[in-house]
Amino acid sequence: MDLGTNNCRLLIAVPHGAGFRVIDAFSRIVRLGQGLQTRRELSADAMDRTLQALRICSRKMAKRNVTLSRIVATEACRKAHNCDVFLERVRSETDLEIEIISTDEEAALALAGCLPLFNPDIPNALVFDIGGGSTELVWHRAQNHETERNGNGALDTISLPFGVVTLAERYGGDRFDRATYRQMVEESRTALDAFESRFEIGAAIRSGQVQMVGTSGTVTTLAGLHMKLRRYERNRVDGTYLDFSQMEEISEHLASVGFHERAAMPCIGSERADLVVAGCAILQGICERWPVGRLRVADRGLREGILVDLLQRVSTG
Repeated sequence: MDLGTNNCRLLIAVPHGAGFRVIDAFSRIVRLGQGLQTRRELSADAMDRTLQALRICSRKMAKRNVTLSRIVATEACRKAHNCDVFLERVRSETDLEIEIISTDEEAALALAGCLPLFNPDIPNALVFDIGGGSTELVWHRAQNHETERNGNGALDTISLPFGVVTLAERYGGDRFDRATYRQMVEESRTALDAFESRFEIGAAIRSGQVQMVGTSGTVTTLAGLHMKLRRYERNRVDGTYLDFSQMEEISEHLASVGFHERAAMPCIGSERADLVVAGCAILQGICERWPVGRLRVADRGLREGILVDLLQRVSTG
């Protein structure tokens, strides 16, 4: 289970071949981190909403006779001064034990979940996850042919201290003029400058040695809009490709219309309409900093990475 700043997500799976087969899933927007940027505390309403979702998860786990689990929380719980109060409520009301993980582990687990989408013929990969309260990015460099094939290699991460919720709360969630949207993009792009200077990723991109994989609701939403899906279909979105020009066109259109117009669009709805533009700005900042040209869309990530890790524990005894 992945409890983020915006979403609560659960996957239940059984071993299947060399991997796993998902037998149940749950996802709900809970906005645990709503207002956290100004208060530094989880609000009572946010905790209540999240506990409702966690009770559902707990019942699903009991029904499916889950024998091994890992429940992780990310940026909202890392930042909140009253997180201990929330975790105690979770223990007493749901019997679930939540583990707060670091930004480095969050990025590494997201990478593990996305590895099946890597092109083995391209040695380096940029993988990013635009979350609610933070944005994680992984620079993965295969060291030789063997590590390239099995997904191992050098791993460096950066965590930006903002995500779709925090950025939307600062800039608003309705209609954006061109200057405001560009300010959001520039904030995201310049936050990556030090990471670029350290690893010179741009040089590897210019030599055609980098692939990009994006895992987040922002990326999957843009893919659904590009494909003109009447409703979101994970099997069609996961693994598809988006050109940067396509993403930029959709993003700037979403920024130019208001909340209600976005809410009426398939694959967005009222729950995401005030957050999607902030996600688009972060995405565009990443793409402008590192112009790979296209990215592979991943409707997978942290939860799948946790499952991979749990299966490895089972297989090694």
